[in-house]
Amino acid sequence: MKKKYFFIFVIAFVIIIGGASTSYYFYLNQRAQLLQNHYPVWNAKKTGYVLTKKKPSHWVDLKSISYEAQWAIIISEDWAFYEHEGIDFNQLKIVLEESFKAGEFVRGASTITQQVVKNALLTHERTLTRKFQEILLANLIEQNLSKKKILEIYLNLVELGKNLYGIKKAAKFYFHKHPSKLTAKEGAFLAMLLPSPVKYAQSYRNRELTEFGKQQVSNILKKLKQAKIISEEKRKLLDGEPLSFEAVNAIDEDILSFENESYE
Repeated sequence: MKKKYFFIFVIAFVIIIGGASTSYYFYLNQRAQLLQNHYPVWNAKKTGYVLTKKKPSHWVDLKSISYEAQWAIIISEDWAFYEHEGIDFNQLKIVLEESFKAGEFVRGASTITQQVVKNALLTHERTLTRKFQEILLANLIEQNLSKKKILEIYLNLVELGKNLYGIKKAAKFYFHKHPSKLTAKEGAFLAMLLPSPVKYAQSYRNRELTEFGKQQVSNILKKLKQAKIISEEKRKLLDGEPLSFEAVNAIDEDILSFENESYE
């Protein structure tokens, strides 16, 4: 008799756990599906992103963003974006190995999909539960949305400077142009700003790339050439040209020098 009750208890336990797991899965799947017809928008009052059905004025379709600029950011943030299903396990393994050797967590391994999940669907608390949700949602988003849609969302919500959310605002602020007109080097500059846009925007404030900025932009251009997005000739040309805000700075200095000489 005891065995009978024990057997019934085990079956009931499995059914309850299975039912709860299924319900939780469907709940997360519904969350992922929200991004099919909602737009994540930064809300300063809530210090986070909120979902809205109305397309924001700053939103730009992926086809209206420079192909070279897209790839500059993809290569910098998640080179395997078009190959993985939300989680880049190879990159995760490398990061864990590097962290183990260093004795501390050295860098993140979040894919573009995971970054969309973290910003659009989850809070920023650092718990194992939230990390588990992030992994599940990343996979579910990949099942519900195309890669191009995921990339479009990312490029429209990513922070690229103080109070600058989305590539449209960033392109206008730094280069006074539409995202469709961005060059590979300008895309590399925006990619260089990640993951600390306020800090790395020092190059723009100085009107000159810092040594770190120069190295990062140059490395991204090399990767674009390696990925056959640009030619070697174009890479050399772009690497040697100043960005527009640097050129303006150089012109200002020339004018100042000329004025000083005129008064001497």
